[in-house]
Amino acid sequence: MIQETTNQTPTLPNDALASIPRPKPRPRTGLPGQRRLTRRSSIPLFAAGAADDYRTRWLEIQANFVDEPGVSVERADLLVAEVMKQLARTFAQKRAKLEPQLVQGEPISTEDLRIALQHYRSFFDRLLTI
Repeated sequence: MIQETTNQTPTLPNDALASIPRPKPRPRTGLPGQRRLTRRSSIPLFAAGAADDYRTRWLEIQANFVDEPGVSVERADLLVAEVMKQLARTFAQKRAKLEPQLVQGEPISTEDLRIALQHYRSFFDRLLTI
């Protein structure tokens, strides 16, 4: 016996539709209206050469772990502290450029403030996702 098939989707009663599991909505991350930063859109925190140097030093620390685990952990601690200090210096320098204008009430362009806020937002978002 040959059955004829059609391309029509069968109609289900409303109570049957209600019992079909639906995917749960994904939880929102961030604040309303906040766009999620991707790696491409994030603002670099270090000059390319400095970031490469930090990565090279980190790889050396990891490579030496098997032979000298204690020394590797100490070097890792020092490297992380150095990176954090450099980040603090970077933000202090950016703030120092804006601070005289903000404190003295001198005119400062909205564009300069927008760029500063973008840098802070980028860094802040990355800190919260660590």
